[in-house]
Order: sequence, then structure tokens, then C-alpha cells
Amino acid sequence: MCKLMDYGKFKYESAMKAREARRNQAYTIIKEIKLRPKIDPHDYETKKGHVVRFLKAGDKVKVTIMFRGREQSRPELGFRLLQRLAEDVTELGFVESQPKQDGRNMIMVIGPHKKKAEAKAEKAAAKARRDEDTPGSSEPVEDQVAAPQE
Repeated sequence: MCKLMDYGKFKYESAMKAREARRNQAYTIIKEIKLRPKIDPHDYETKKGHVVRFLKAGDKVKVTIMFRGREQSRPELGFRLLQRLAEDVTELGFVESQPKQDGRNMIMVIGPHKKKAEAKAEKAAAKARRDEDTPGSSEPVEDQVAAPQE
């Protein structure tokens, strides 16, 4: 038994199905932050802010601590720093892989609590609320020109 069909229509429909499948697909992006064990408090806050921004966007974060020279003999400093960072961002993400030494580097991966699609939807809703709240944005502005009097 065989089925007669329009090959062009078949190709078009299969392309549309593939396109729809790609549209619903979520890409997992891993962002990386590199630190040193002897990091200044202000620099730490800046890097922590980047991690917070990445997690709010729904991306995973790979935190790498680079050891140089004598720092390699004190891996507990890096471990404490990673634990502190994980504690600071615990409301936004969770530790996917515990800190582990990899040669001169110590690596930890933090995953977001929200998925990428949820983060995008929340961002769009916040933008819509912000646009609603701005006064006079949707109303036309009247010209304040005085009419000549006779």
C-alpha cells in the first residue's frame, strides 16, 4: 500500500514542526566568574553582583578560584570564599557541584532556582508594569501655546 502526497507540502510541514520545537527549546548557558583567594571586599561585592545578575537571568554560573604560587598550599582559603559566595546567593541559586580542586583552580557550579523561561517572563512583566506606572507616557501632550488675543 502506498500514499500519494505533495512533497513540497510535506517538507513545509516538517520544517514548521522543527521550527516550533526550536522555539520551545530552552538553552542552558553557563557564565563564568573568576576570583582569586586574596580578593578585596569591594571586588568581591562586584563579582557577587555579577553572579546575582546571571542567576536572576536564569543562567548557571561557574565560579573559578585561581591559585598562584604559595596560594596553592592554602586551598581552604578558596573553599571558604566559595562557601561564602554560595551562602550570599542562596535565595537565587543552589550549589550544583560542590567546590573541587582541579590543578591550580578550584571550581564550583551554581544553578538558578528559576528556569530561563520563567526569568524572561518575569522580566517582561516587570517591564510592562514599569511602562504602566510612568505618568503621561500614554496620554498625548497638549501644546501650551497661548492663543493671540484681539
